[in-house]
Amino acid sequence: MNVTLLGWSLTLAGILAVILVDLWIVDRGSPKEFTLRQAGAWVTFYVVLAVAFGVCLLFVAGGQYTAQFYAGYLTEYSLSIDNLFIFYVIMARFAVPRVNQHKVLLVGILIALFMRGAFILVGGAALARFEWLFYVFGLFLIWTALGLLRDSGDEEFKENILLRWVQRVIPATGEYHRDRLTVRVEGRRLVTPMLIVMVAIGSTDLLFALDSIPAIFGLTKQSYLVFTANAFALMGLRQLYFLLGGLLDRLIYLSKGLSFILAFIGVKLILEALHATGFEQVPQVPIWLSLVVIGVAMLITTVVSLLKARHDAAREAGEPVPTGVGDAGRTPR
Repeated sequence: MNVTLLGWSLTLAGILAVILVDLWIVDRGSPKEFTLRQAGAWVTFYVVLAVAFGVCLLFVAGGQYTAQFYAGYLTEYSLSIDNLFIFYVIMARFAVPRVNQHKVLLVGILIALFMRGAFILVGGAALARFEWLFYVFGLFLIWTALGLLRDSGDEEFKENILLRWVQRVIPATGEYHRDRLTVRVEGRRLVTPMLIVMVAIGSTDLLFALDSIPAIFGLTKQSYLVFTANAFALMGLRQLYFLLGGLLDRLIYLSKGLSFILAFIGVKLILEALHATGFEQVPQVPIWLSLVVIGVAMLITTVVSLLKARHDAAREAGEPVPTGVGDAGRTPR
């Protein structure tokens, strides 16, 4: 897949234009709470936009690359939903007022998109030169999948090096001043907690990219598709944050579904690496099968989670409960 400089430029310009329109429509005027109706409309818009982009790929590049984009988008979107658990913890940790949360998420996600773009460029160049890295990526994904299964279930946010450095070096106020990033206090220009939490969101998302980027490189070797799948998954993430709300607590099997997907992609990467390094008898996993496996895994995870949540709610209310749904706790990332 040969994407010209013009193609990259138009794609980046289009993504930037959509984000600016989003920012102008949603964030113009004084800070206000994000309603469920707004969140639903914007999530639908971004999903339709991703589907439309895939259709355009079908006519321009063919069905193989379209399937790779959709598989990568589904994987990144699924992993992003799991990341929202930590975003909720960060918002609570910094006591972000609800009216300011959508702006925090937007800027934090823009930081994450920029850093992921750099990560993708470096990763794509490295994989093109060193094929043995596919073994490393494959084993890393399997190790990450096992880690998800072993997770104790405790939600925890640990301040990373960048965040600790910002908090130590940059003078900040102890309280919010509406949605302002800086404020002048007694003649000194200080940052507000708004800027600190934006750094927390962006830098934490970059840590999540350490498993999501290798996962999507296991589905496509095209840096253009890796970047666009990440961009579409991230762009609608802040609206998804408000839309899901308490629903996230009901997706108790989400991490199990994601661990299966990561392990599957890890095995797929290792098989492809073996095939490319002389073991031609090793079977390869076609992209259509990857797309089906990812879609079915997330569908089953969602349905079973909601059934389990309904079962638990009925049991707590003392109502008759259906059989067939076992007890288990959520194990977030």
